[in-house]
Amino acid sequence: MMSEIEKNEFTNKDEAIVTKWYVLRAIGGKEKKVKEYIENEVSRLKLQSYITQVIIPTEKVYQIRNGRKISTERNFFPGYVIIEAALVGEIPHILRNISNVIGFLGETKGGAPVAMRQSEVNRILGAVDELAEVDEVNTAPFFVGENVKVISGVFSNFTGTIEEINNEKKKLKVIVKIFGKRQTPLELSFMHVEKI
Repeated sequence: MMSEIEKNEFTNKDEAIVTKWYVLRAIGGKEKKVKEYIENEVSRLKLQSYITQVIIPTEKVYQIRNGRKISTERNFFPGYVIIEAALVGEIPHILRNISNVIGFLGETKGGAPVAMRQSEVNRILGAVDELAEVDEVNTAPFFVGENVKVISGVFSNFTGTIEEINNEKKKLKVIVKIFGKRQTPLELSFMHVEKI
């Protein structure tokens, strides 16, 4: 709990507040909880001008199970929470003492937290923007020569062998046998097949 003196230190409006980007190390799988705890502390202590953003870069991934598309979110950087903050006064201490936080990435024992370089920030924020634009990422990569089952469309329930893969367009060229003899090439989306 902060004393009135410490609260006054944070609310001095005469100084310009300069924020930088930092990486907090968190216990794996607890990143969302850490983000929630930080946001609660920021709100409770009215530190919005000192801790401006808390980000956990995620990506949507899918797998096809039993003919159904299952979509989940996966952390792009497991074990890390990215924050934009002005680490003045007690703010580094407050952040280090959040449940499930291990510390700042790059800090030495007893030293100050190390801010990220602008090129790193641009790359990560660019990756976050790209992930927001990209619908989904296939987590079950396909291989040439692999057998697959068509799960939708006219050729539903047919099986075939992958002949070509186009990762950019997320398409496969699959050879299926029609009437047990005739081999027919099909161009199918990753979403229309599942591994056998």
